Amino acid sequence: MKYLEEYLKYLKYQKNYSQETIDSYEEDLVEFLDFLKKENIDLLDVKYDDVRFFLMELNDKKNKASTISRKLSSLRGFYKFLINRDYIKNNPFTLIKTPRKEKKLPRFFYYNELEEMFNSIDISDALGQRNRLILEVLYASGVRVSELVNIKLKDINDEEIKVLGKGNKERITRIGDYAREILDLYLSDGYKELNKNNSEYLFLNKNGNKLTTRGIRYILDEIIKNTNVKKKISPHMLRHSFATHLLNEGCDILSVQELLGHESLTATAIYTHVTTDRLKDVYFKTHPRARK
Repeated sequence: MKYLEEYLKYLKYQKNYSQETIDSYEEDLVEFLDFLKKENIDLLDVKYDDVRFFLMELNDKKNKASTISRKLSSLRGFYKFLINRDYIKNNPFTLIKTPRKEKKLPRFFYYNELEEMFNSIDISDALGQRNRLILEVLYASGVRVSELVNIKLKDINDEEIKVLGKGNKERITRIGDYAREILDLYLSDGYKELNKNNSEYLFLNKNGNKLTTRGIRYILDEIIKNTNVKKKISPHMLRHSFATHLLNEGCDILSVQELLGHESLTATAIYTHVTTDRLKDVYFKTHPRARK
C-alpha cells in the first residue's frame, strides 16, 4: 500500500518519530485497512458512516476507550496527511468525536517497595551492577525506557544525563548520589566486562550489544520476582513513582513537567490527583477531629 508506506516514511524522516511510535501507528492503520478491504471500501473514498461502522466494530471487540482514542488519533493524522498531499479533499474523521477516556490514576511504587527492590539485587557481578543501575536511573531521573536504552557514555556528565526524548528533543535529566555511586561502580567494573564490542551505549546485554526496551522490561520482571512486592512492574511505573514522590515532597509541578519532558502541563497534572488523594487520606487518618 503506497499511501501507508509514504506516510510511515513521513513520520520517520520529517516528524522524527521513534520506531516504537511508528510501529504503533502502522498497527492501527493496518487494522483500519483490513476493515476497508473486508467491507470493499476504497481508502480514498471513506465516508463518515464508514468510520462509524469501524468504531462500532472496535466497541464490539471490547476495545477500551483509551485504545479507541489512540486509533482515532492515528487515523486522523493519516487522513490529514492524505489531504495535504492532495490525495483526498475531505477528512472523514473530522466529525468523529473522541470517546471519553476512563480516568485512571497512574500506578506507582511506595518508597519502601522500591527500597526492597534495590536491596534485592546482588551487585557483586557485572549483570547485577547493570540491573541495579537500570532501576536507580529509571527512578532517579524519570526517563522513559526508550530514552534509557539510548543513553551513551558521552551523554553523562557527573550527575547530569542528556537524553533524546519524543520528537528527537534533547533534555537534561539528573541523578542523585545513590545512582551516581552505582554508576561509578558499574563503569569501573561490570561495564568493562560487558563491553566486548567497544560499544558507545551505557546499558549492554551479556553479548555486549545495546539492551532493547523489551530486555529492560524482562530485567525488571526478574528483579521484582525476588521481592515480596505484589505488583506488576514496568519502566513507566518507575517514571510515575519518580513524579509522584517529587510532588509528595513539595516539588512544584512546573519543575516536574520539565524533568519528565512533558510538552503540556496537562500531562503532568494527573500526578496531582495522586498526591491530593494521599493528602486527603493522611488528613482523615491523623487529624483528631476529622472522624467521629
